Amino acid sequence: MNKNIKLAVAGAVLALGSTAANAGIIIPAGDCTVDIGGNVNSFVTSTKLSGNMATASREDTPVQIQTGLLPSALGIGAKTRQNDIDTAIQFTFFTGSSSGDTGIAQRNGAGGGNNTLNIRQAFLTFGDKSWGSVKLGKDIGIFASNAILNDMTLLGVGAGAAMSGGSTTLGGIGTGYIYAGWKGQVAYTTPNFNGFQATVGITNPNQGASGVSELSSVTGDLYQDRFGLEGKASYSFSADNFSGKLWV
Repeated sequence: MNKNIKLAVAGAVLALGSTAANAGIIIPAGDCTVDIGGNVNSFVTSTKLSGNMATASREDTPVQIQTGLLPSALGIGAKTRQNDIDTAIQFTFFTGSSSGDTGIAQRNGAGGGNNTLNIRQAFLTFGDKSWGSVKLGKDIGIFASNAILNDMTLLGVGAGAAMSGGSTTLGGIGTGYIYAGWKGQVAYTTPNFNGFQATVGITNPNQGASGVSELSSVTGDLYQDRFGLEGKASYSFSADNFSGKLWV
């Protein structure tokens, strides 16, 4: 057994009251490579509320210690190539630094500390660069995923610092694009054709507690009897010192 462990730790970044630390550990294990990595993302925010956002029951300038748009995370993955097939699995655990998940009062310490550990990624992929890859399991939704993954505030706070109602802020979600969500899916991604790539798949529709309730009142059933159909296409390009990406 190969016991060599390669450890690479990216430095912590300190800017505008925030800290973001990233670490990665790569462990050769027989024919597989195990990769453990993650990040910690925390900010001190002060938000000035006005208009109908400022009420008698709410501070007009709340100060909070909270996770930014990208939750803190710990990811565990493994990959191997056998019989001309690249196979990989990924599990990622996400959480925030807030006291609770249901608004300012909770995050300012009034809550019981009900911030949860959220397993957003649990999937398997297999394929080859010559014909593409297939993904099975839970991962970010296909439709609108490029918008949030390329959001310039992903490593920051973004919009909604005071009113996100969750353990992270909202970035541009709801102000420039919809939330892609984290969904069970079977998806196929094409090979990369000189920068062009496409993904199509079937997904479980987003269905939280309120969604189940609304669905039950209409159909009398707690479960949807259909899949979501999602797809995206993107093109990455570069020239001299300029690069960009387009998607639809």
